[in-house]
Amino acid sequence: MSHFVLIDGNSIANRAFYALPLLSTSAGLHTNAVLGFTTMLLKVLEEMKPTHMLVAFDAGKVVFRHSEFAEYKGGRAKTPPELSEQFPLIRELLDAFSIQRFELEGYEADDIIGTLTRRADESGWKTTVITGDKDMLQLVSDNVSVALTRKGVSEMDLYSPKEIADKYGLKPLQIIDLKGLMGDASDNIPGVPGVGEKTALKLLHEYGSVEAVLENIDRISGKKLQENLRENVEQARMSKVLATIMRDAPVDLDVEQTVYPGYDAAAVTEFFKKMEFKSLLPKVKAAAPEEAGASGQERAPFSFEVVESGRTDRYTEKLTSPMALYVEMDGDNYHHAPILGFGLAAEGVSLYVPYDAAVEWQAFRDWLADDTREKWVFDGKRDTVGLAWHGLETAGIGFDVYLASYLLNATESNPTLDGVAAQYAEVGVLPDDEVYGKGAKRLVPETDVLSEHVARKAAAIWQSVPKLRDELARHKLDELLTDLEAPLSLVLAAMEKQGVKINRERLLEMGEELDSQLEKLTAKIYELAGTPFNINSPKQLGEILYDKLDLPVLKKTKTGPSTSADVLEKLAPYHPIIGEILHFRQLGKLRSTYIEGLTKEIHAKTGKIHTRFNQATTATGRLSSTEPNLQNIPIRLEEGRKIREAFIPSEEGWYMLAADYSQIELRVLAHISGDENLIDAFRKGMDIHTRTAMDVFGVSEAEVTPLMRRQAKAVNFGIVYGISDYGLSQNLNITRKEAADFIERYFAVFSGVKRYMEEIVKQAKQDGYVTTLLHRRRYLPDIKSSNFNLRSFAERTAMNTPIQGTAADIIKLAMIRMQESIREKGLESRMLLQVHDELVFEVPEAELAVMQKLVPDVMENALKLDVPLKVDVHYGRTWYDAK
Repeated sequence: MSHFVLIDGNSIANRAFYALPLLSTSAGLHTNAVLGFTTMLLKVLEEMKPTHMLVAFDAGKVVFRHSEFAEYKGGRAKTPPELSEQFPLIRELLDAFSIQRFELEGYEADDIIGTLTRRADESGWKTTVITGDKDMLQLVSDNVSVALTRKGVSEMDLYSPKEIADKYGLKPLQIIDLKGLMGDASDNIPGVPGVGEKTALKLLHEYGSVEAVLENIDRISGKKLQENLRENVEQARMSKVLATIMRDAPVDLDVEQTVYPGYDAAAVTEFFKKMEFKSLLPKVKAAAPEEAGASGQERAPFSFEVVESGRTDRYTEKLTSPMALYVEMDGDNYHHAPILGFGLAAEGVSLYVPYDAAVEWQAFRDWLADDTREKWVFDGKRDTVGLAWHGLETAGIGFDVYLASYLLNATESNPTLDGVAAQYAEVGVLPDDEVYGKGAKRLVPETDVLSEHVARKAAAIWQSVPKLRDELARHKLDELLTDLEAPLSLVLAAMEKQGVKINRERLLEMGEELDSQLEKLTAKIYELAGTPFNINSPKQLGEILYDKLDLPVLKKTKTGPSTSADVLEKLAPYHPIIGEILHFRQLGKLRSTYIEGLTKEIHAKTGKIHTRFNQATTATGRLSSTEPNLQNIPIRLEEGRKIREAFIPSEEGWYMLAADYSQIELRVLAHISGDENLIDAFRKGMDIHTRTAMDVFGVSEAEVTPLMRRQAKAVNFGIVYGISDYGLSQNLNITRKEAADFIERYFAVFSGVKRYMEEIVKQAKQDGYVTTLLHRRRYLPDIKSSNFNLRSFAERTAMNTPIQGTAADIIKLAMIRMQESIREKGLESRMLLQVHDELVFEVPEAELAVMQKLVPDVMENALKLDVPLKVDVHYGRTWYDAK
């Protein structure tokens, strides 16, 4: 049976644009509306399986309805340029999918759809209209359904005559009368003043139509309603006309001509690449024949060999260099995940090696450990550490596809192999979720499915490397990979495998101490509240604060007055209970997130925590860590700082040594901006916040008060992040004018900093990206946005990224050189952690003197700047003591 799907192009594009954050390609092409439209299209093709399709658009010209009512659609805001520029791309998308599109000068998409649905209905076709416009419900019949989008374009509600009757108590054509009475603000259809949906429905349930309502005004209850109806008789009639979709527009197209032939996979793939829709590419390239869409496009045959146990020697001659290697693990956490098998690929070679076969294949194990045999991999750190847990040594990693892809587009964090393959390889790779399933339904697939999946991954790596190398060189990012990120990957692998020893008993003691404090706080809060209640319940807490204690409501949520931390902080001066509640929350989070969380992460065999350092997740290049997140261990509260007491050396008699860069981002700012006053202060070794206070307030060093220094410190660090007068006023609890004056005085003194801020934003708008001193690149798609908030954020990002990114690059260089120095000097000391600007080591007592000199020497000379880098070094029996 024929199934005709008609799509309201303008409606879907608009909803997609406003539903998704503003996205753009590395070339600055906005794509969020295109992405939303594409997602909807793929869902329609998969679920509705149309035999005929058409997308209708407004022609953008004056439509006939303007002759009825000059202000028709007059209330609509002008289409943002970020959306306007995407309509040609959406048309290009439809062409790639072989979907017909149609527009007619003088008419709206509604009228094209109305006319074609009538023709299809008369032919007895099943027809579905996709739109976000409720006006379209008037088109519903026994053969015609309307799918109304909700929550953007990802979810739809399907309306037949029954659904309209259930929801409105009306027949489909009465939707026109409903709009005639209540109007439609989105189209500037006036309707009758004072008549909303509820009143309009009541009138229609009783009288049936606009005309009947107007004929029976005297019988309608409500004096004001009668008055409004009498005064707006013509307006009501005109509104009904405006709301009526034409069913006989001069559409020179027969429904038979809208046949959908299926899409051309090559054309769609090319379009997705242009749009940089990496997550969608695998759905086209790796689609199985039965999933390939109506076109019946099949993926190219893929041949590979499975290396069987007991017959491994016959494949030894295929182990070559360079060669692509993929290690398949059952799970994301490679510290614990079992290894399922290996994919190997080279010119004319494609192998899958099950884990059991790999273990018995000595030649393969030797090849893995041979640093003269070059391996191309996807995430070498993952492979190195994961294999090490299974007693397999890895060496000779020559190219890391994961890191290369990240460097080319750092704003798309944590690249996936299926996404990379779709962009750079000929062979398709399905996302792991489609092979294994998700969540509780995740299962290791059948052997034949698994073996091909892994072999394809290796082949994709092999095919991607040459193109990635060319692209890295073209963007001058090749040295950043070979000299920084690739060697750092090996350093991080060693740190992760080494792990850091945890004193479980001390953690348990701290948990008991926190329990005691929480118990006392609970009693205090109950006393101040005058009654016991669940402090962790926002509802009960809100009742205590706003009903019982009558505190002012500063912010409301859907469920009632807000009890969020920022609101409570503003309420603190009103009642002493607020401070106690905030403290209760802080200690509760310490207890659950850090005491309990860290305890769960202690490895059963080693007694250590083995975190995973994330090298490709931040747009600035900074490292983060997962399971556990060591970057977030709180240090503002003394109770939070004390958690570091549980971090101890793994050897008896050893020490923890911590080395922390002092004000590294401000030093980088001095170098990048070339500001003479900032450079002078650092070269003289002055306290930069005191020096700033002296210059801004015009006082001597002796006259700088603690308040002046605190304000200067807030400005110094705020400037790095492009802080506004509003932001500074909030930080310092001063008026916005005082904050603006402070920033103005700061820039008068540090004019080089102001010049840098202005020039870097100008450069970002010209290039579309900014770079660090080591050429790390960050694209800024919103730098020219018409949306003030998005543009302002992009401008602040442009100011900050070269500073924060360069600081991140410096500590990475220091880590590489520190590891080299320890090895060259034959020291036993080990680098364990990197947390923000701090490196943490475990050191034998005999090496303390050497390391106290070596560590700052290496860190301070990691990169030559116009100002000296300064590192503070401390040691102690625990990480807490190393301060």
